[in-house]
Amino acid sequence: MRFPHEDDLRRERSRFMDTVETLTDDEFAHGRTLCEGWTPRDVLAHLIGIDDTAGYFGLNALTINRGNARAVKTARALSREELTARGQATAENPVAASRACSWLFAGDVAVHHLDVLRGLGRMDNLPENSARLAFREGTVWSWRWGAKLLSHRVVPTTPGGKERGRGRVVRGSTENLALWLAGRESIASELEFS
Repeated sequence: MRFPHEDDLRRERSRFMDTVETLTDDEFAHGRTLCEGWTPRDVLAHLIGIDDTAGYFGLNALTINRGNARAVKTARALSREELTARGQATAENPVAASRACSWLFAGDVAVHHLDVLRGLGRMDNLPENSARLAFREGTVWSWRWGAKLLSHRVVPTTPGGKERGRGRVVRGSTENLALWLAGRESIASELEFS
C-alpha cells in the first residue's frame, strides 16, 4: 500500500543522510545541534528509532521523551558505519508504520535536518517542499511550546509557509519560523517581532 506523503518522507530522509555523509567524525559524534543535549549522531538515532515502533512507542517507553532517550541510548552501542547504514536503510525503505505516519514524520525529519545544519553553522538552500514540511511540523508542535500561534501571527518571508496565528506579528524565513514554532528559541534573534 502506498501512502500519500511517503515520497516526502523518503526524500527528507535521503537529504538528511546526504548531510550526515558530509560530517567529519568529530562533527558526527560531538557536533552541536539545536536539539538540546543531542549531537548529530543522536538526531540520526532518533530518526531511525521512529521506525522501531515497538521499541519507540512500546509499553516501556510510554512517552515520546522516553522513546527518544531509548533510541539514542540503544544507538550509542553502534559504530558510525552501522548507524549510517541503518539510516540509509530507513531512508530507502521506511517501515509500514512510518509510511502510514509520513505526513507527520517527513516534517520531523525536515526540522531535525535544520537542527543539525544550524547547530554546525551550515546554511542550506532549503527546497520549498522541505521548507513547507518543516513549517507544517513547527505549526503542529507550536502548541507544545506555549501555544505560540495563539499569541503570535507568523508571516513567512520565503516560499513554503503561510501566515498563521493571531497577535503580535513575527516575520522571518519559513525555515526560521518553523524552528521557532517547534521550540528552538535560539532562532528568535533571526526573526523580526513587531
